Amino acid sequence: MFPLLWLYAESEDAIASYVLEVILAVVTFGYFVVFEITLGWTPAKKVLGLSVRGPGGMPNPVLRQSAFRNSFELLDILPIHLVLPLAAADAVSYSLFGVVYITIAATIHYSPTKEGLHDNLAGGTQVLKGGPSVRTSPPGSH
Repeated sequence: MFPLLWLYAESEDAIASYVLEVILAVVTFGYFVVFEITLGWTPAKKVLGLSVRGPGGMPNPVLRQSAFRNSFELLDILPIHLVLPLAAADAVSYSLFGVVYITIAATIHYSPTKEGLHDNLAGGTQVLKGGPSVRTSPPGSH
C-alpha cells in the first residue's frame, strides 16, 4: 500500500500530494509513539538491542513524552506543497528533515548521557542498549 501512496504523492497534484504526505506523517508518528509507549521499542530498535526508556529510568515513555520525542516526524504536515512548486517544496522538506536529523545526531554525539534534543524536549527520555526494558510482550500480558 505505501509504495502506491508514495508514487501517487510524487504526482503533480499538489493537494493530493499534501494530503498523502499528511497521512504518511501521521502513520509514521503513530507507529513510533504506539511502539514506544506499549513496548519500549520499535521493531528496528528491538533487532539492534535498543530500548526507549522514560525519564528517570521509567520502563517506557508515556504518551506525552513519546509524542514530544517523535514530533519531528510531523514536519510533513507543514503545507509547503501548497505554496511552492512541487520540486521546490520537496527540496525545502528534505532540507528541514536533514537539519533535524543532523541536530539530533549532533546532540546525541555531544551529550554525556547520549540524549538527543528530541529526548530533552520529551523530558529526558533515553535510548539504551539492552537492559530489562526490552520486552517481548506488552505490559500486563503475562
